Amino acid sequence: MLLWECVKPGSGEGCTVRGMAPLRGPIAALDGLVREGDGVLLVGLDAVGEDAWAVLAAAGLRLLRVADAAAAVDLVAAGEVQVVLADARRGPAVIEAVRARPELAGVHVVVCVDLDAPAELRAALDAGADDVMRIPFEPQVLAVRVATGLRAARLRANEALLRSLVENIPGAVYRCACDGDWTMEWLSDEIEEIVGYPAADFIGSAVRTFASIEHPDDHDYVASSVMESVRTGRPFALEYRLVRADGSVRWVLERGLARDSGDGRWWLDGAIFDITARRAAEQALREHEVVEAQLAEVRASRVRILEAADRARRDIERNLHDGAQQRLVSVALALQIWLARHRELPEDDVEPLVAALGELSAGLAELRDLARGLHPAVLSDHGLEHALHALAQRAAVTVELSMTLPEQRLPVSVEAAAYFAVSEALTNVARYAGATRAWVDVHERDGCLDAIVRDDGVGGADLAAGSGLQGLRDRLAALNGTLEIGRRPGGGTELRARLPTPRADRRRRLAAGAASATRTAAEGAGMSAAPVNHQ
Repeated sequence: MLLWECVKPGSGEGCTVRGMAPLRGPIAALDGLVREGDGVLLVGLDAVGEDAWAVLAAAGLRLLRVADAAAAVDLVAAGEVQVVLADARRGPAVIEAVRARPELAGVHVVVCVDLDAPAELRAALDAGADDVMRIPFEPQVLAVRVATGLRAARLRANEALLRSLVENIPGAVYRCACDGDWTMEWLSDEIEEIVGYPAADFIGSAVRTFASIEHPDDHDYVASSVMESVRTGRPFALEYRLVRADGSVRWVLERGLARDSGDGRWWLDGAIFDITARRAAEQALREHEVVEAQLAEVRASRVRILEAADRARRDIERNLHDGAQQRLVSVALALQIWLARHRELPEDDVEPLVAALGELSAGLAELRDLARGLHPAVLSDHGLEHALHALAQRAAVTVELSMTLPEQRLPVSVEAAAYFAVSEALTNVARYAGATRAWVDVHERDGCLDAIVRDDGVGGADLAAGSGLQGLRDRLAALNGTLEIGRRPGGGTELRARLPTPRADRRRRLAAGAASATRTAAEGAGMSAAPVNHQ
């Protein structure tokens, strides 16, 4: 005998089987079908003897009992049962309550009616019962009906899962015939988001064929690729264009596989994804890479032009020094020797020669300044540090110079750019600032060379005001450097040039031991330098 432990109706809890007498009889219909946790809910059916349900308990099913539809819905919603057996009086209410909640559509409801009650049978069918079972019934009939219910419930659960997956896939899922029109057997609604046509238009090619919306330039590519997949039996992945209802074009990625239906027909199962945004991003990236390559070439050409100009300036400076300047020096020396040998000549006779010698000396001085302006020889021969010292000594104002440079020389282009930045700044200080003093700080740190020039003048320097500073900024920009000008606290102007120094990391790795410690200590001490005075 079955022993039932029942609770009050409407509590949401049921009756569980506590024990049963051994059952002897066929339960083949349920054999191997019952899973752990499967249950059957009895609603009403108080007139049916307890032994009638023993076949279910023997198969491993949990038996629960409630008295009304509300309690039944609570148990179904909790996932406690997959099959509901209800009597004719409560069955319609249970069906109505369950069907009112779409998430409970997977449960299988069987209404049990008396053999001699055709009106109850009709009412159960009209209410939408999944199955109807006559009372009284044999254990084999009960087992078959419950087994059918379990299969139906699992099928509905799988269909619901598949439907949920299809609805949440960011693309259109399809099955179509492997023909020239791609006649659709099934197509998810997501296709309307992609092409602007409802899925129903393509089912059986009712309104239009799917091939008709392929971009004309891609139709042959799609057909040949799919047929190659059919021939080889391998999945295909295609990227091609579809023409939307509004005439715009969308790029799609289609993945699929051909399957033999067994009757000589081939089906294509797959999914179509809108990749228009991705293709646009890839195109933008390609265009950006082209622009970056062009900019890189422009930058490289600027560097090459700058280096060529610097080489030309150095060549001109050397030619002036070794050519015209030496000739003029020789002429001046010859005149001085001639005058020294002819001191007995009257002053009026030698005065024109003395004047010519003075003009020659002045011209030589101007030629030297011109040569230094083109490219100072000391910069090429001895490096930035010596060149800046020489520049500070020639400046029209007092200059305090502080430098921290690596042991190995910087690239020629970097040294030249830093030199001309300081030179242009000191020239502006002398001409426009009305300053009495200037400070020059040149330091290399963190892979950059900073050249800072400050003065105590009236300020007001502007990058847009003249061609000198603008040309300097262009020179620095060609080396990926920067130029900034601003007012310094307390008055005056501050010019800051920054240049990246290639191979700085390599130089820092080579500088080790005592040299590194000395340089660190020097930076910590501030690298103070004595002023260079010019009266």
